[in-house]
Amino acid sequence: MELSFVEENYLKAIYQLELENPSGVSTTALAEKTKTKPASVSDMLKKLAQKELIFYKKYQGAKLSKSGLQAALLVIRKHRLWEVFLVEHLSFSWDEVHEVAEQLEHIKSKLLIQRLDQFLGFPKEDPHGDPIPNENGEIIEIPKILLSDFTTGKKAQISAVKESSPLFLQYLDKIKAGIGSNIIIQERIAFDNSLEILLDGRTLYISEEVAKNIYVTED
Repeated sequence: MELSFVEENYLKAIYQLELENPSGVSTTALAEKTKTKPASVSDMLKKLAQKELIFYKKYQGAKLSKSGLQAALLVIRKHRLWEVFLVEHLSFSWDEVHEVAEQLEHIKSKLLIQRLDQFLGFPKEDPHGDPIPNENGEIIEIPKILLSDFTTGKKAQISAVKESSPLFLQYLDKIKAGIGSNIIIQERIAFDNSLEILLDGRTLYISEEVAKNIYVTED
């Protein structure tokens, strides 16, 4: 089934919102996510439902069908593979790749994406630590926990970021905190829940908000 750029973007947005709310995605949430008027969102949801890509009932929200899920995961697969390519082979930094990958993710050639995956060595994660769906739309999730919820004194590695805005990623670059960095929470500051951490052997202080947007895996 040939889908337009807009349809693909909606399916991807519904997928991302469903991760946060599995019971269904509201028109309001989707309008905020896509920066679109609710009336336009309702029209698109009706079109996607007619194509059997989603289940949708007015006032009850939308959920991806099996075919809609496969379509959304294909877009995400292409997006994340292109991010890897841009970082590893075109010297983009991880805070620059999202907008470019947003354009490249709509390329239709299945053979190109197969060759791209092979060329990159079949990567499992993108530069932000997000898992890359395989050709069959399967995702292998690596167990991870938010740094804000991690145990004080235990060793961990930064495995992904929850927030991927350029400003946040640039901040992580500034403090030299990247995927694979070793980290230990040394102390939780009771006053504001900020953390004293040991990051690759350096002592730093980070805010609670920063800690809530970094995923770690126990070392």
